[in-house]
Amino acid sequence: MRSFAKAFVYAGRGVALCLRQRNFRFHLSLAAYMYGYLLLYDWFTLGRAEWACLLLATFAVLAAEAGNTALEAVVDRIGTDRHPLAARAKDAAAGAVLLCALGAAAVGFVVLWQPKAFRYMAAYYAAHPWMLAALAFSLVLTALFVFCLRRGRGG
Repeated sequence: MRSFAKAFVYAGRGVALCLRQRNFRFHLSLAAYMYGYLLLYDWFTLGRAEWACLLLATFAVLAAEAGNTALEAVVDRIGTDRHPLAARAKDAAAGAVLLCALGAAAVGFVVLWQPKAFRYMAAYYAAHPWMLAALAFSLVLTALFVFCLRRGRGG
């Protein structure tokens, strides 16, 4: 049982390592905004299958980013000199993330394309213009989180 519990500790360290990666923070931030709107407001109507698709797509992108981070660490550990095979491995891993992100965007578009919801959203912001300022402020904080957070060791 102890080794089983340790596996969760190691996995938690892995997620913490991923949080040091800019692209992981970017994808995590996009997901936070999307789920924030879906959970805080009732503009969008989603069934269980649609929620499942969104969750699966989100976690597929985050898992692909984690795999990319792991592969980059292994390739960097093998050697610091440039090698075409190392570049191919890193490019392929980054390509996998891109494919997952494009797939997630497609899922989001299909599930969330609800013009009525966007009309409600526009009416809400028209009636509460100070909320636009709050949104803009949160976007600035998010940009700082994504682009200015210092990379820790191993990042």
